[in-house]
Amino acid sequence: MVNETQAGATQNVLDQAETDALLEAVSQQLDSESFDPNDQQVLRQMVESLGDKRGLIRLSFAEALGDIGKPAIPFLLEALANHPNVVVRRASGKTLTLIADPRAVPTLVNSLLNDEDTVVRGSVVGALARTGEASVPALLKILASPEYTEASKGLATWALAFIGVEAKEYVYKEIGSDSPEVRAAVIGSIAAIAQENPEQVAFDILMNALDDSVSFVRCEATTALSNVKYRPAVPKLVELLKNHPDWETRKAAALALMKIGERSSLEPLSNALTQETEAPVLSVIKLAISQIERLSAQDDWD
Repeated sequence: MVNETQAGATQNVLDQAETDALLEAVSQQLDSESFDPNDQQVLRQMVESLGDKRGLIRLSFAEALGDIGKPAIPFLLEALANHPNVVVRRASGKTLTLIADPRAVPTLVNSLLNDEDTVVRGSVVGALARTGEASVPALLKILASPEYTEASKGLATWALAFIGVEAKEYVYKEIGSDSPEVRAAVIGSIAAIAQENPEQVAFDILMNALDDSVSFVRCEATTALSNVKYRPAVPKLVELLKNHPDWETRKAAALALMKIGERSSLEPLSNALTQETEAPVLSVIKLAISQIERLSAQDDWD
């Protein structure tokens, strides 16, 4: 729904010459540190100019608004929530990414969940990710709720992983969530933490998740451990490959062993090849053996 203020703004769209003149004036004022951040009319017109047909002009206004920072936030949020022009909504989301202010989180979340445009949703999840720790509770709430789409949850999962160490306090707690979806989602974030700031507690959490009662959580943990190439996980992954009754877990374990690439994995993989009955798992085991043998041969020549 477009409010009266924003509707009024759309009736006063500048032509190209006026837009260029506005951009030049604002740029000069920012360079000379004489820009008035309390000039609401100029700020509103700058946000309106995010709908210009020329990409470089939109970018220039976004960067200028990013330099202005907090005084521009109310106008960007108003446009993101209500503007009828999808180009303005997209650019407002991207500009809020540059500012990364916690006050924007509720509006960003609303757009992530409700805007019909996929580019807008992608822009606002980027802003949520850049905002960091302040976004984490809202992102976890999305993951835990059955009301929201898998697409929204996927974007929230990506944002959590991007936030990384700043989300540590929250995601470490949520690994014990009653929701398997939340546990699986925070595993990706914990893996990002382990890569950014290796600490044993992160690796221990990932290792413990290999025994989760839910298959896709276990598989997420195997993937995470292989992505960080955590070699101490190899014995546990071998155990899963040999003994776990769930074939998807065995397949994930074989993939993880392949990615970690330890030569010691060759014998258990070869043994598993003679015992496995599920075709998808057999295919991955063969690929893993081939890949590890190839890497081992290369190492021998190095």
